[in-house]
Amino acid sequence: MSLRGDGPIEELAIPSETTVEEHDVVVDGDVLVGGQSTVELGVRGRNVAIGERVRVGDDIEAEGDCRLDTWCSVDGNVLVGEDAYLGERVTVTGRLMVSGDLDIGDDVTVEEGFEANGWIVIRNPVPTIVFYFIVLSQLLRVGETDAADELAEALADGDDVRDPLLVPRNAEISDDAWRVSTPATVGDDCRLHGNLRAASIRVGERNEVFGSLRAREDVTVGADTIIHGDVTTRGGTVTVESGARVLGDVSAGDLVVYDGAEIQGTLRARGEMKLIQEAERASEDDGVESDVPDEAAAEAQTDAADAEEAATVTTDAGAAPGTVESDDS
Repeated sequence: MSLRGDGPIEELAIPSETTVEEHDVVVDGDVLVGGQSTVELGVRGRNVAIGERVRVGDDIEAEGDCRLDTWCSVDGNVLVGEDAYLGERVTVTGRLMVSGDLDIGDDVTVEEGFEANGWIVIRNPVPTIVFYFIVLSQLLRVGETDAADELAEALADGDDVRDPLLVPRNAEISDDAWRVSTPATVGDDCRLHGNLRAASIRVGERNEVFGSLRAREDVTVGADTIIHGDVTTRGGTVTVESGARVLGDVSAGDLVVYDGAEIQGTLRARGEMKLIQEAERASEDDGVESDVPDEAAAEAQTDAADAEEAATVTTDAGAAPGTVESDDS
């Protein structure tokens, strides 16, 4: 799996339970960063693989292996629990501490010195972990998901297989914003700082994002998630699940708000605007025809139409305290 080129990292994927703590991104699983990206934050994870010409603005802490590809720069220390692999012309402004073996390429600069408890080999390293990623990507490409799962479990040495943090090529990550040109997915139970900018965004459940969401395509805010900012898309659909809170404005092509969501700002939709109640959602999910008599069904449809019409002018129907605007042009 190459971390250069366009490669297989086709989206920003933030796994569940990811947090930003004191300017560090903390992940239970592995961290993979595509080439020519800028990560102003520190990185803490299990195995850390950084692509070509990536700049990391703080410390790197890896419980397992760490790979820094050619022309990488780290403005801080690099602490590695197992083996480390540094390509040509890597620069580390702090110290390099390695508990296992160290493979190091030509013209590497470690300004405050390095220490390794295992073997130190000076060469242009191609670590085994890269071949593992190549095999995994090829298995997934041909649809051999069972074989890929078995290989991932074997590589985990009996540990739980955890989703990695995937950062695509040319990404920019800082306290201010996470900017990518690909889709972005956030798992569950995360706590993130910074505005999220991507082609499309899907945020899972029970997250807290201290920033806004902006995408060219669809944006989904999962149940019980809090967004401390605006949610905006140019022409896609914004979906706000039940229990979600948006502490800002929402602007979309089409807007779908589930009963129980809270939006404190203004709602703007250039196209269709829907307020979906729990009974209506359960009917859609189950795909079962209602047994309500015809007269009652007709009355329910009339009430739903009135509620939808009311939702285009006010949010008192249970969606949010705020202002709703609709522009059908």
